[in-house]
Amino acid sequence: MHCEGLLAKRAKGHNLFGLLFDIDGVLVRGRTPIPAAKQIFRSLVDRKGKYKVPVVFVTNAGNSMRQTKAEQLSHLLEVEVSPDQVMLSHSPLRMFSQYHNMCVLVSGQGPVLEVAHNLGFQNVVTIDMLRDAYPLQDMVDHNRRPKDMVPPSKELPPIEAIILFGEPVRWETNLQLIMDVLLTNGKPGNALTTLQYPHIPVLACNMDLMWVAEAKNPRFGHGMFLVCLESLYKKVTGCELKYAALIGKPSVVTYNYAELLIRQQAESLGWTQPVERLYAIGDNPMADIYGANLYNRYLQSCHRTRALMQLGGGEPQSQPLEDPHEMTCAEMGGVTGAYGGEEPLPVGCSSILVCTGVYSRDQQELPPDPRHTVTEHRIFHGHRDFRFDPNLTQPSFMVQDVKEAVELVFQQEGWPLE
Repeated sequence: MHCEGLLAKRAKGHNLFGLLFDIDGVLVRGRTPIPAAKQIFRSLVDRKGKYKVPVVFVTNAGNSMRQTKAEQLSHLLEVEVSPDQVMLSHSPLRMFSQYHNMCVLVSGQGPVLEVAHNLGFQNVVTIDMLRDAYPLQDMVDHNRRPKDMVPPSKELPPIEAIILFGEPVRWETNLQLIMDVLLTNGKPGNALTTLQYPHIPVLACNMDLMWVAEAKNPRFGHGMFLVCLESLYKKVTGCELKYAALIGKPSVVTYNYAELLIRQQAESLGWTQPVERLYAIGDNPMADIYGANLYNRYLQSCHRTRALMQLGGGEPQSQPLEDPHEMTCAEMGGVTGAYGGEEPLPVGCSSILVCTGVYSRDQQELPPDPRHTVTEHRIFHGHRDFRFDPNLTQPSFMVQDVKEAVELVFQQEGWPLE
């Protein structure tokens, strides 16, 4: 359907909408595409490969560059995916410019140094660089201990912040060296004397406790690594590990950034009217569904604030007074204040749960009452700093797979899917 047709439909009262797709468990399992995904994406593009509606892929993965992920998706889905349509868990760090000139330690796997530089960080130290500078501090694996005369330690600049991109390969190494940096206030070559608390800033991307690949059961995610780090810090110091920012689903800042990409996609399609509703399709109740619903609350709050502003003519606030659902700093992702300025925000964000990933009909019974919250025996798999609100894990819609999800959206909006 061409742009002119879309605008004609809009003039007849049809809303414009955008789609946010999770990747793992929704479109692929590991490196294997889910058949329903390939089928439905053929319908989402026209004969020239142009998307009929704005599409952004929002994943909590963070061990690659956007270009690489876009190329992988293009190959797996057999449609063209541009880097501008891909949002990784660390993408919003571009907005955290106050840290870009600091000396930061980065943890994860893949091209972490290239990723950090691409996000705007100028002075980056990797875990391997830290191991090389202080070879006696990684001692768990006997095979990696220095066997000959140990060279003198290399001096590194004091580390001013820690960026956790994703789960590393050697958890014991990263946990040990990150703890060294935290306990020595960024100077791991120094002996520990007096604990300085609060510690240097820690920014974490991807809070997923588990994720789904080819294995029959979910695997450990970066959220599990964070649980380990939090427990270690508390055990050693008696204090809580604090985060300057928690980024990736389900934080609001992630959806703010995704909405910005949707807006840019709409402009590239030639749309002159704002996108009125977002649909977030995911497989993880504690990441995709919780995050979309949290963002929907945020949108409602922003609209109430703007309505009050128009009535009272006062100064803008990030939240209306006495808002029962006011976001915590952790839920916002470390960003405070209103987002988007005067830009038109979507009316709302609907969440759609598919059963091809973390949540599966084969493993969990569906609630007999669709209004009943989808939880795992009320065990909270979300991050420590997010409140346990069962209502946020309740999807707006539940379907079997992504094909049914997209068909449902187009039916809801009254658009033909040809």
